[in-house]
Amino acid sequence: MQTVPIPQNRPPTTMTVPVTTGDALEALFATHYRELVRLVSGLLDDNESCEEAVQDAFASMLRRDRPLPSGKEAAYLRSAALNSARSQLRKRRVRRRHLEAVAPPTEAAEAAALNRLENRGILETIRTLPRRQSEVLLLRFQADLSELEIAETLGISPGSVKTHASRGLAAIRARLQERS
Repeated sequence: MQTVPIPQNRPPTTMTVPVTTGDALEALFATHYRELVRLVSGLLDDNESCEEAVQDAFASMLRRDRPLPSGKEAAYLRSAALNSARSQLRKRRVRRRHLEAVAPPTEAAEAAALNRLENRGILETIRTLPRRQSEVLLLRFQADLSELEIAETLGISPGSVKTHASRGLAAIRARLQERS
């Protein structure tokens, strides 16, 4: 972020300029793109959708009319990428419901879907958890963020992060024991 003086009749103050310059955006992209794609891959199941969610996050940063506080860019990008992934999942659910209403799946299709779910393991189990629990676990184990960074990204308290992580891990343990 760059700082520029605001011309006024008062004593000079500084203002943060939005990340719209090529160099600043390129640096953020080079630093965070792969990490963000890996993060949203915990919610989305194909690489193209993951990349689209991350690109949407960078585009939303460019569209901001208010600047981000210095040092908050990574948290903003993580939050925006997760929001974009959630939006894609909502659209998929609506499409799936519509398709099921038009033509219910055959038994063979249902069996194949169940087999895929069983073979996906822990990542798939994480996807079945309540939204906050899965987001906390993905940010912790895929993005390797601290509790404080997770809290900042999701806009919740560090105590809530601990609670969601604990409940999510307990649910995963229980589901894996059920499978055994």
